[in-house]
Amino acid sequence: MSTYEGVLAEMLARSHLLSGRQLAGLVSDAGRRLGLQEAVTYVTDLQQIRLVPLPRSDAAGQRTLDVDTSLAGLAYRTQTVQRSRDGGTAWLPMIDGVERVGVLMVTASPLDDVLLGRCETLAGVVALLVGSMSSHSEVLVESERSRAMTVQAELLWAFLPPRTIGTADVTSSAVLEPAYDIGGDTFDHTLDDSGLHLTVIDSMGHDLASGGASAAGLAACRATRRAGGSLTDIVTAIDRILDEWFTDRLMTAVVAHLDTSDGRLTWINCGHPPPLLIRHGRVLPRVLAREPDLPLGWGFLAETPPTEHTERLQPGDRILLYSDGVTEARSPQGDLYGEDRLADTVIRATAAGDRAPEALRRLVQGLRSHQDHKLRDDATILLAEWHPSSR
Repeated sequence: MSTYEGVLAEMLARSHLLSGRQLAGLVSDAGRRLGLQEAVTYVTDLQQIRLVPLPRSDAAGQRTLDVDTSLAGLAYRTQTVQRSRDGGTAWLPMIDGVERVGVLMVTASPLDDVLLGRCETLAGVVALLVGSMSSHSEVLVESERSRAMTVQAELLWAFLPPRTIGTADVTSSAVLEPAYDIGGDTFDHTLDDSGLHLTVIDSMGHDLASGGASAAGLAACRATRRAGGSLTDIVTAIDRILDEWFTDRLMTAVVAHLDTSDGRLTWINCGHPPPLLIRHGRVLPRVLAREPDLPLGWGFLAETPPTEHTERLQPGDRILLYSDGVTEARSPQGDLYGEDRLADTVIRATAAGDRAPEALRRLVQGLRSHQDHKLRDDATILLAEWHPSSR
């Protein structure tokens, strides 16, 4: 068995010249050199329903695992190490920053605490490698998919940031459905020097033109933001792009910024459902409801700037942004999903101790079940939490 530091150093050095198909074998080899009998890498699928083993040339018959019913899934859901009853197998969450990537299964006899601690570091390194290689490895991308994706969905997913981002002060997590057939919804979240930027966009329609309009809107948002533009500048830029290049498309949006130093939330609402504020386990009705500006695409904002709204948050507050495809989702019997059910699902998950990513994963599962797994409209949900660390 090689030294712990040497194994990780060699693993990183070898990873620079490997393809995605070789990654699982690299991890398995590193595990054996650490003293493990086996080390298997699992990544979550696009909808976070299953954990899928990365393909390996020297392994056969490895099966996918259910996130909700397996011990591996428990490690993924709770982001904590789980051990088998006999203690010889452990499932370790793979987390890149605050984004859940999958799990690493390790087996050894004995699997003592020292070795398990080294395996946790190995899982962290593997998560970083998966995240890095996924941008240019078809094998890793295909491992996360259970079926083909439409062209408009492929276009939008190419623009999306990680599902979950965060720091010691703030966390933001988002989900997008129907994952393989998304049409006009999209989201963005990113961190800057002063806090967290949030965007949720809902473009009219459910076709390639809708996806193109949303992608262009997201690009306009980022280009303006990265040039130092304000929220007003951002929505004006999106409005101008739509008016010039997508003359038959309208778009609703919420663009917001949360200052993580003092909890000041600033936002603009262009014809979109208002954000919800969740505090101490309950929704504060209409605290963030303001008279919205017109949807984007009319070209009016050049003469009439939009209104920026502000609200001061308290530590622990959660902000929920969503598209109308969530609240207007109907069951086969015609029952609306509704804002109350949306808020109640998030609150129950919070009360159960779920972090934002898991709360949203459960919410989307409930939304799919409500519509008998046949979503008729795009549904985007973004949940941001301000949890300032002591300074």
